[in-house]
Amino acid sequence: MSVRNALLALLEQGPRYGYQLRAEFEDRTGGTWPLNVGQVYTTLSRLERDGFVEGQGSDGDGHVVYVVTAAGREEVAEWFSSPVPRTQPPREELAIKLALAVSVPGVEVGTVIQQQRSATMTALQDYTRLKRRATGDDPHELAWGLVLDSLVFNAEAEIRWLDHCEARLRRAASSATSATPVVAVGTDAAHQGAER
Repeated sequence: MSVRNALLALLEQGPRYGYQLRAEFEDRTGGTWPLNVGQVYTTLSRLERDGFVEGQGSDGDGHVVYVVTAAGREEVAEWFSSPVPRTQPPREELAIKLALAVSVPGVEVGTVIQQQRSATMTALQDYTRLKRRATGDDPHELAWGLVLDSLVFNAEAEIRWLDHCEARLRRAASSATSATPVVAVGTDAAHQGAER
């Protein structure tokens, strides 16, 4: 996520200081990605150094107010008109965890999958409840609704992927020719009930 570009987009709407930017960012994303105010001010310093924003003095309370420059506007326009690059896959902690669990002796991979599925199902239920409340036409509510949609779709995809991983592990265990299976997949009663 580009905090840098998000802050520039918010500054395009008018001068703001760091705390205002943090509050607006969190409001528009429903607090999904909370920002540390230190991160905001560090990012503003870099944006100022790079010529994308400039300090406009202080307000009555001593806050440094920033405005976007012409170069900053061009940067925001480029960001909105360009797709998010997929050349470097993000480091997905769950994928890394499962890849290591499969290859580390003594790890019950099936249990790892079941625990994650349970946690993801709980998150999905929470997102769905929140989504029922975010149905207005206000632009901020629409923005929050879009973030919730993304969270719901990602959780659903993660559950499908976990099901896929479990199926592959079962196939690997059943086709193993040695007496000791390479991968042990759990079969607790709750999971067996979910398969029926």
